Amino acid sequence: MTDDPPKDWPLRTHARRIRARHDWWVVEHGTGPQVLLLHGAGASGHSFRSLVPALDGFRCLVPDLPGQGFTRPGSRGRFGIQPMAEDLAALCAAAGWAPRYVIGHSAGVPLGLQLSTLMPLDAVIGINAALGQFDGAAGFLFPLLARALAATPFVPSVVSRLWGNEAKVRQLIEGTGSHLDADGIAQYATLVRRAGHVDGTLGMMAAWRVDQLMAGASGLTVPTLLIANAGDKVVPPRVSAEAARMLPRAEVREMPTLGHLSHEEDARAVLAVMKDWLRGHGQIS
Repeated sequence: MTDDPPKDWPLRTHARRIRARHDWWVVEHGTGPQVLLLHGAGASGHSFRSLVPALDGFRCLVPDLPGQGFTRPGSRGRFGIQPMAEDLAALCAAAGWAPRYVIGHSAGVPLGLQLSTLMPLDAVIGINAALGQFDGAAGFLFPLLARALAATPFVPSVVSRLWGNEAKVRQLIEGTGSHLDADGIAQYATLVRRAGHVDGTLGMMAAWRVDQLMAGASGLTVPTLLIANAGDKVVPPRVSAEAARMLPRAEVREMPTLGHLSHEEDARAVLAVMKDWLRGHGQIS
């Protein structure tokens, strides 16, 4: 189908579609304890292309979030944290999944924490977790701007046309503090060229209310690791430190290098931090 990924898309041979409120594009890879991997805004499950093969001994479950990547949204009214977490729980039920862990990147971390209130999880691991608000006036204006853009006809098509080339995408990626190889840049360019993906990303950004989630932080009792990267120009390490002070069972580990897309730059280095924390908490041997 034309809405499916290109034939050389990462992990495509391990993917299928599942209908559960949305028409999900999901990857299932490996055997062992189940781990659900949730990408950030503007990305897709492909962002875990290096981390998934490295997670030897785990069953990796990797959905594209509604409206992004290659998941067709069933409703534009379900792009917020609470409804998206509910829909992820419905996906797990439909697919017969029972994940023990969630690994989230950026905006995928609030989703993992919200999901922990809907189903039992042993741990949530966040990579450069987007658990804070923009500072100052941007914290007020940015969601309003996203809502306006999401509601304006033709904006996604215009963005795709203007920014759907590898030079612009490389500029955007490097603005996050990360540096990807040519294949990584080309994959993000493929996403940006899809007007539906841009529309879904804008819809998610417009509906995102991390402040509401963190207002109930005392009730988010799942053991949580927040991995922060010193080179992240999108979500600086102080955001993870502030979130950890609010969450009852959270720990921060800061890596001295890499940027916002650290799991794409050096998946094994990020995985080493995860496994060390899981061993320390008796989750793995």
